[in-house]
Amino acid sequence: MKKLTPDITVFILVLILASIGVIMVYSASAMVASQKLNDPYFFLKKQLCWALLGVIAMILFWNVDYRIFEKNVYPFLFITVFFLVLVLVPHFGKLAGGARRWLKLGPVVFQPTELLKLSLITYLAFSLSKKNKNIESFTRGFLPYLIIIGVIFALIMKQPDFGTATLLAVISMFLVFISGAKISHIVSTILCSLPIFYVFLFRVEYRRARIFSFLNPWEDPLGKGFHTIQSLIAMGSGGAAGLGLGAGRQKLFYLPTPHTDFIFSVIGEEFGFIGTSIIIFLFLMILFYGVRIAFQAKDEFGKLFALGITFLVVFQAFLNMGVASGILPVKGVTLPFISYGGSSLFLSMASIGVLLSIYKYRKKSFKTKIDGE
Repeated sequence: MKKLTPDITVFILVLILASIGVIMVYSASAMVASQKLNDPYFFLKKQLCWALLGVIAMILFWNVDYRIFEKNVYPFLFITVFFLVLVLVPHFGKLAGGARRWLKLGPVVFQPTELLKLSLITYLAFSLSKKNKNIESFTRGFLPYLIIIGVIFALIMKQPDFGTATLLAVISMFLVFISGAKISHIVSTILCSLPIFYVFLFRVEYRRARIFSFLNPWEDPLGKGFHTIQSLIAMGSGGAAGLGLGAGRQKLFYLPTPHTDFIFSVIGEEFGFIGTSIIIFLFLMILFYGVRIAFQAKDEFGKLFALGITFLVVFQAFLNMGVASGILPVKGVTLPFISYGGSSLFLSMASIGVLLSIYKYRKKSFKTKIDGE
């Protein structure tokens, strides 16, 4: 039997996770959709459509040389940042839950931050691969990236979306670090950022409440601690093997947003420790093969691009699972490939397609591919 290559393996892993997502979105949302929308299949149908579109996008980008992103890095980043600004305009930005995170352009509604994840990684991979000789210099190498990351962080915080802003800041600093930035610059940046994070976390009432409820959710079990407590009850109720598909109880109007932010809790209740361990294992496999693809890339751009995509997906997954398990404070971060959400699912799968392309075209010349030489 022919051994599976890393790109085929990652493709299969993503298909498995997306399939689990379609099943679990239905299990988690059927009752809510039936009561509120008179259609138990409402979220299932939308998730299935986005999953199929995501598969098409993944296969398409798999077969397009990833270096085409290198040729269009600045227009890609400019358009994304423009969308990020446009979402703050009341006529275009859709207000939901007190935040403007969705951009409405005619019939199309999407989250610009999902597109930003890919465009920012593209820019950093391109720029760092070209300027790695200067990265040890603070003024010529490190500071420009710090300014760009800071501006993007500020724009996302205007929505506000602290979870995504922090996620992108961490991934960005990770790429800068592995490109050769001095540890002293990284540590200094972290120390200087602590007052800013303190203001965002403790000077904003609802975030401060989330931190305190995370430390002691039972102090306000029907208020700020409700999310965490219901998630822990769901996870604990599952035991080793779970209650069975569809048999979960916390999703029945107890667990908030069971098909989005807390879908991992539903998996824990219905499939137990075994089910959650399988999900963790699948993401660890993506991490392993993503790193392999990165170190087999033809160029430095491909290496950094692959590492950025891989760590973004896996780090976001573990953030979501950490929240569901009560290890981290509540954040609005979805579980890649599994949580309900068109923008997140489609662009996550498209990003994986780029990762697969990095492996496929690791030995081929971009000029030859484009010019037919």
